[in-house]
Amino acid sequence: MNRGILFCTAMVFTAFEALADGNSNFDVFANLDNGPGNVTATANGRIIMSQHQFYQPQYTVVEYKDQTLLPFPNKELSAADSTAPIKLDSVLGIRSDSNGVVWMLDNGMRSGVTPKLVGWNTKTNKLQRLIYLPAPIAPKDAFVNDFALDTHHNHAFISDPAGGANAGLIVVNLSTGAARRVLEGHKSVIPENVDLVIDNVPIQVKTPTGELVKPHIGVNPITEDLANEWVYFGPMHGLSLYRIKAADLINESLTPEELAKQVERYSDKPISDGISIDENNNIYLGDLANNAIGVIAPNRQYRQLAQCPRLSWVDSFSFGANGQLYAVVNRLHRSATLNGGDNQSKPPYFLLKVKALAGGLPGR
Repeated sequence: MNRGILFCTAMVFTAFEALADGNSNFDVFANLDNGPGNVTATANGRIIMSQHQFYQPQYTVVEYKDQTLLPFPNKELSAADSTAPIKLDSVLGIRSDSNGVVWMLDNGMRSGVTPKLVGWNTKTNKLQRLIYLPAPIAPKDAFVNDFALDTHHNHAFISDPAGGANAGLIVVNLSTGAARRVLEGHKSVIPENVDLVIDNVPIQVKTPTGELVKPHIGVNPITEDLANEWVYFGPMHGLSLYRIKAADLINESLTPEELAKQVERYSDKPISDGISIDENNNIYLGDLANNAIGVIAPNRQYRQLAQCPRLSWVDSFSFGANGQLYAVVNRLHRSATLNGGDNQSKPPYFLLKVKALAGGLPGR
């Protein structure tokens, strides 16, 4: 295990909280040859990662075990009422619940197939649930990316940045499979007019005509507190984090206008990808423009926990079985997709252990 200390800065909160040993607040737990997407950890200690579709991986989901990446699940996915196997195409969002079910959000973009939410029971090693997200729930330009899992209300809350102006959340009833698109076009989900620049290089996408454009991406980071009360979310390209009560999101009697009024701006945030939350409501995120890991404290103030060149696009966080906080580094800004068609992203990529300020819920 490599200590994440060299050339890194440990952020000091107060003189009394200074870390005397110079610890940079994270360890490189594993070097990875393939760019990870998101990470989750089960209550019994298994570490499951999606592999980012921008790097065209052979397996879209893997398990990190004994310093090796193994395909996950380790057997064919098939539903009881179907003879045809279910193929995972482009999984990014991934979470696990207290029942041992690993939920995988497949955006289907590599093959142009219908997005779906797949639940795999790691205890029975069988398919638990398969929920398709057809249009208009997930529109033609959908990029269902991340989600919060609420086992108290038995719902999933999915972030979809889509084309920007039509970004929205998708509320999925995990019992019935029913899904609704909400808050589409609301200020809390659409991108702000801010560019992402990392190491003095702007993020750029090459269009089919060869033009270079700076993308502005809508709602992406999303999590829910451990009390299953508040869902926190915001646009990736945005400097604000918002929240809404889970009870309001699942309340189908609210009109779109009534639901929109329940959204509140929670705090400032940097341009960020995935987020997580601990038992004291500290919200962890990657500060993409600054190669850093940050936290939004319960007083709604943002601060950096660590800054280091190796924290090069910290994408996703998940608490593990013993209170540890995992995160992944995938350098997406150097991928061909976000670097104007020029792939400059090279391994090793990282699975990190982050020194959290408090414990958390495994899988969240």
